[in-house]
Amino acid sequence: MVEEEIKHSRFISLLFHCESEQALKCALTNAKSEYPGANHYCYAFIAADPDNTVAMGASDDGEPAGSAGRPMLATLQGAKIGEIAAIVVRYFGGTKLGVGGLVRAYSSGIKQGLVQLETQIKLLRYPGQLLCDYHQLKDVEHYLAQCEALITDKQFSDNVSIKFEIPKAHQEQLQLELATLSKGQLKAKFSQP
Repeated sequence: MVEEEIKHSRFISLLFHCESEQALKCALTNAKSEYPGANHYCYAFIAADPDNTVAMGASDDGEPAGSAGRPMLATLQGAKIGEIAAIVVRYFGGTKLGVGGLVRAYSSGIKQGLVQLETQIKLLRYPGQLLCDYHQLKDVEHYLAQCEALITDKQFSDNVSIKFEIPKAHQEQLQLELATLSKGQLKAKFSQP
């Protein structure tokens, strides 16, 4: 959170992780209850990777068109960070800032917040599945972990059905490990987006 007073108006900038528009709406509801009576609750979000131009949006929430939401979104895009959102709460102080002043005011807190933000790299993983015998399970789980795969489901019947998500760069390595383990019998199936 970054709080600034600009010409008697109070701007509170909130930055947070955001995987969907629904997550943004929840955060907006929370901001309205945490900061009641504000004049504006402007926001911008990118709910996917930084270059995704579909899963994003912005709102001026009553400010002059293009003076809040769009500059906020441009600031987020410029940071090259995905799955991020910003809400700026404004308590009007009586002095009009003009469109240029509003653009600077709504972007300022976000820029300051981005400098303080802790980020982490998110690996894109693709679905995969395989069948193995019970005695192979421990080795298969070991190889999946080495390949940065996440197991999403295991079903036990005559054999073990494993569903997982794996980075594309590790798919070939996993196939080689499985072939070595099983003398060519085990093979994973991958779904591509």
